[in-house]
Amino acid sequence: MTSTLQPAATTEAVTRPGRWLALSVLVLAVLLVAVDATVLGLATPYISEDLNPSGTQLLWIGDVYSFVIAGLLVSMGSLGDRIGRKRILLGGATAFGAISVLNAYATTPELMILARALLGVAGATLMPATLALIRNLFHDPRERSLAVGIWGATASAGTAVGPIAGGFLLEHFWWGSVFLINLPVMAVLVLVGIRTLPESRNPNPGPWDLISVVLSLVGMIAVVYAVKEAATHGFTWPVLGTALLGATALCGFVHRQLTLPAPLLDMRLFRRRGFSGAVLADLLTVLGMSGLVFFLSQYLQLVQGRRPFEAGLAELPAAVGAVAAGLIAGRAARRFSVRAVVSGGLAAVGLALAALTALGRSTGYPLLGAALLVVGIGAGFSFTVTADVILSSVPKDQAGAASAVSETAYELGAALGIALLGSIVTGAYRGFTGPAGTPAQAHESLGAAVQAATEMPPHTAEALLNASRDAFLHGLHLASGAGAAVLLGTALVAWFLLKGQKLESAG
Repeated sequence: MTSTLQPAATTEAVTRPGRWLALSVLVLAVLLVAVDATVLGLATPYISEDLNPSGTQLLWIGDVYSFVIAGLLVSMGSLGDRIGRKRILLGGATAFGAISVLNAYATTPELMILARALLGVAGATLMPATLALIRNLFHDPRERSLAVGIWGATASAGTAVGPIAGGFLLEHFWWGSVFLINLPVMAVLVLVGIRTLPESRNPNPGPWDLISVVLSLVGMIAVVYAVKEAATHGFTWPVLGTALLGATALCGFVHRQLTLPAPLLDMRLFRRRGFSGAVLADLLTVLGMSGLVFFLSQYLQLVQGRRPFEAGLAELPAAVGAVAAGLIAGRAARRFSVRAVVSGGLAAVGLALAALTALGRSTGYPLLGAALLVVGIGAGFSFTVTADVILSSVPKDQAGAASAVSETAYELGAALGIALLGSIVTGAYRGFTGPAGTPAQAHESLGAAVQAATEMPPHTAEALLNASRDAFLHGLHLASGAGAAVLLGTALVAWFLLKGQKLESAG
């Protein structure tokens, strides 16, 4: 493998015609994860009706995937650097497909929680490996920027395809079908990937430190869990204890990485301002946007009364904008500057979120569609360029671990955003005053209020729906405003942290 570092091999890698076909395999893996991340939200009401989970079990069904994937990303990225990124990608994709079947045919809440956790283990192998293989497939910086743009565009497209495909399947088949759509994608990925993907790994990896793996897993899961629980139940002693456990484990992980001769993650990477700035920008951006992503589907279906398939189509402009921006982001960053493209993109997203504070129950689609298009364009520019910066900041041998840091920022940002912005929406919603006879569970969620209204007399049901929808909209306005403030602040931070940062140019 060391021969890939020689100039002749590098030239061959640049001119090898199979690299774009290999990229198509990598984006299939991204599509697999992106679609799965979005279809569960649509399927949750059907799963709840069929499996009858408790409220706590339903939360675990929704959260355990992100808990596990956040805890294992760095470890799996480092494992790929050691045993081979092609090997871990194809093995993870095979496991992802097989476990999707277990998700589809789960018969109890406990089995569903286990299946989602196992899917998180498999998912943690995919995203870092895809970015790391792009770093090793594309040695020409401009080609790599385009490849990263295609990678990001596919992830964005997947988040749009997920709700549309999921909505169609849920209207025609049972809820398990949303997981079975993973199987044909996985089959193509593995069969084509075996023939087209080159193997790459760190030639001098050192041992895979299991103590570091455990510290990373415990630390990330405990921190994310504590944030979610604090948002739901407040700062209770168990929550504070869990947060302390997580922080202690993460401190232990950092200390151990600084002392190991061959760490899972080289902490010296964070001394590079461009690397740290890009990671921080990703984390805060996802945090600010996650409230929109999480609650928009509820707004479209439960406030405006759209069907699942129609709601999925309504979210399409964000993906269209992200795909278009992702494909030209590298060129734009070279023509202007990295910080101009990233900060400009984040500011655009912030302004679009601010516009969503004007949403009402009968708001026409043009305002929402335009705001989503701007969100997609801004996020496409920002995420694509920061991913390129992160990949360009590290040696090829550490590409897997560095990519995993980027993905961990996404997962942690999503968990923090849903917890913090979700608590804003929930807090604003719970205080609404319903008509006489409103059941207590109607104050827990808008979905519960809509369900309760079906069992009430028409006049009372209408009063409940009006009060609950107005309360939800008030919470959504507050969350959108908070998200806008986070994005505009992040744009300012990125402007300073990414000063002087440039994308590589072809030699």
